[in-house]
Amino acid sequence: MAELATGGPNADVSLLYGINSLARQAPGWCDRAVGLTGEYVVPLALVLLVLWCWHTVRRRYEPTAAESLAALVWAPLASALALAVNVPLREFVGRPRPFRQHEGLQVLDSGSGGVLGAGPARTDFSFVSDHATLAMALAAGLFVAHRRFGLAGIGLALVEGFCRVYTGVHYPTDVIGGFALGTAVVLVLAPLAMALLTPVVRAVGGSARVGWLVRAKDRVLPLPVDLTQAQTPPAGSRTHDSDLAA
Repeated sequence: MAELATGGPNADVSLLYGINSLARQAPGWCDRAVGLTGEYVVPLALVLLVLWCWHTVRRRYEPTAAESLAALVWAPLASALALAVNVPLREFVGRPRPFRQHEGLQVLDSGSGGVLGAGPARTDFSFVSDHATLAMALAAGLFVAHRRFGLAGIGLALVEGFCRVYTGVHYPTDVIGGFALGTAVVLVLAPLAMALLTPVVRAVGGSARVGWLVRAKDRVLPLPVDLTQAQTPPAGSRTHDSDLAA
């Protein structure tokens, strides 16, 4: 823990310099794009992905939709819980931001893409990254609800982690710790959360006033199969089979 708080292992610092050095080689518009992507674009994209997943899942057959929609409700709740857990964790570890420990970093202002002054405004601690925690918690919740949407969310979370190191505001291990924290909160508490939320989602789905939150009004449910009729062969087929038996 002490090694982490004083700047991290050499591999961690080396990777920080390696990724952050890309900012020195990139044009200004690229730095601005990366800063805005990490600060605003990825979190917004994840929220839109959750809404898109909700729109898709509510058109499913009801037994499957209830569990998936409960997982979608759990995703933002777990993200908020993970961020709450990170508050005392960050104070306990007390790891300063990398630009306060190491010289020569290109610290980018997400609003302008330019280099901040010698004393950047960020005075909070570095481990673990709030942005990485939030992104991976939403992604893990999406993965529980819908595999394909979840994989897209994990991809966005990885982009978020890269942006935080690129801009010089986090160590790579800050990002990895955020990924681990967000995933752990979602998956460890998922059984309890699903047990509590699924009945609520089903109750909402049965409501005439707010049922649209769970099931689409124009959703077409699968027709029941008449097994007796399905197993009865056509008359011509029965005659043919009788002839062969004779």
